[in-house]
Amino acid sequence: MTPPPFVRSLACACLALAASACRTTAPSLATARVVDLTHAYDEDTIYWPTAEGFRLQIDSRGMTPGGWHYEANSFCTAEHGGTHIDAPIHFAEGRQTLDEIPLENLVGPGVKVDITAACARDRDHQASVADLAAWEGEHGRIPDGAIVLLHTGFDRFWPDRVRYMGTDERGPDAVAKLHFPGLHPDAARWLVGQRAIGAIGLDTPSIDHGPSKTFQAHRILFEANIPALENVANLGLVPAAGFSVAALPMKIRGGSGGPVRIAAFVNAD
Repeated sequence: MTPPPFVRSLACACLALAASACRTTAPSLATARVVDLTHAYDEDTIYWPTAEGFRLQIDSRGMTPGGWHYEANSFCTAEHGGTHIDAPIHFAEGRQTLDEIPLENLVGPGVKVDITAACARDRDHQASVADLAAWEGEHGRIPDGAIVLLHTGFDRFWPDRVRYMGTDERGPDAVAKLHFPGLHPDAARWLVGQRAIGAIGLDTPSIDHGPSKTFQAHRILFEANIPALENVANLGLVPAAGFSVAALPMKIRGGSGGPVRIAAFVNAD
């Protein structure tokens, strides 16, 4: 029987990791430890200060006249809240919408760059080219097609909006009060120009750090059709290398982003 496209894509990603210059062993899907890198959606889910929160409406719940239990709900959410993906169109006109992002960008070898120490000293820290080079100095060149995940340690503050993003205020004026780590524009340029990654993500609300006014990292990455994963969870449970990632969003035609379920497949040993 021919395996479904997702399985074939993930298998190819594992083979790519094994063949890359990264000095690690790709996980076997049969024995891998699966780590959920996703926050659940509920009334506490964190959104950008200008966005509405998540709403779940119960449409039906209880026993039917036929004697069986039945539940069905409706939900409403902004695209950019909770663990979600930014499609390139979010900040780059004419680039990929959510439904146009190739699956090959969303399934691939994982790279975790640990910047927790720097972020503990400075909550507005921006991951630098030096941070990425330090990872390569220990683990080898970032593999082609990699999903690079920046571990700031801020997911430990979820869902406390003040500790996680700097303010619990809402509305346009609250944006100026945001403080959390992100990716430096120079590092974004380096990844676009010197490496061939599939996607990038981190455990904060935005790929640009909180004080950003021009969102350069977004613009640089998205112009090159590199999507971003934001509000990633549980990065402390994955190693620096030797794992694969699958980040599969809702396929919203024309969308600029949307909820995503992210899983890491880690070597069992």
